[in-house]
Amino acid sequence: MVNVLKEEISRIKELLFIKEEDEGFGKYMDSTYLKTPEQAGVDEEETDIIVFDKINDAIEHNMKLVMIRPEYVLTAREIIDKASSNVLVGTVIGFPNGDNSLGEKFDEAIQAIEDGVDELDYVVNYKAFKNGDLDTIMKEVSEGTAIGVGEGKSVKWIIESAALTSEEIAELTKLISKIVIETVGEEKASNVFVKTSTGFFTPEDGSPGGATIDAVSIMSQNAGPLKVKASGGIYSKEDVLDMINAGASRIGTSSAKEIMLGQQTDKDY
Repeated sequence: MVNVLKEEISRIKELLFIKEEDEGFGKYMDSTYLKTPEQAGVDEEETDIIVFDKINDAIEHNMKLVMIRPEYVLTAREIIDKASSNVLVGTVIGFPNGDNSLGEKFDEAIQAIEDGVDELDYVVNYKAFKNGDLDTIMKEVSEGTAIGVGEGKSVKWIIESAALTSEEIAELTKLISKIVIETVGEEKASNVFVKTSTGFFTPEDGSPGGATIDAVSIMSQNAGPLKVKASGGIYSKEDVLDMINAGASRIGTSSAKEIMLGQQTDKDY
């Protein structure tokens, strides 16, 4: 009888630990869906259903944020507010290639703010960076950050780490950090992130196109007061823990619900 009681107590403790762990995971998780109907091979109605499910999953599992395309921001804001939830609404700007004109990016960001977004994830023009056009980077990071932070929004800069060498990851991360600090000051810079990936880039050599432990580690070592978000190719709790241990403060994944439930998936971003 004593042994049975000990086993039951142990089982209850384990269940409580799992629950606490899941609740702890929630504060890192950005439940993400960014595919167009064409990319997913479904129609617009099916896409709407997928996005609504992502929003509701984020609410049900008390995740940090739901990350959706700009055209869904207003809908997400309405659903979350109606549910009296604390889940944040995030969207992507200049997605997925980052080579839109600055005017297009800034207009997109301003519209998202008007629609009720909480966080803006800009794709930095990493191609311009690789070509040595630092003026473009300085202008877009400075003005884009000012637009978001000036309205009380968090801002993230996606550097597409799989398109860069380790040296370029470090250099671009440092540059973004420097520009952000010069633009909004060190204190407000803590509301700005550097983010690994769009999840839509495929390296020619077949290597991972999403977040890697090495990339996150390099970014966290060079970001200064900025935080790091890992996104793309994150499918399990072990992946999440690896990214957190490497220095990530936030995790973007289309598998957020499955991860919260302790399931292994192989979805793409």
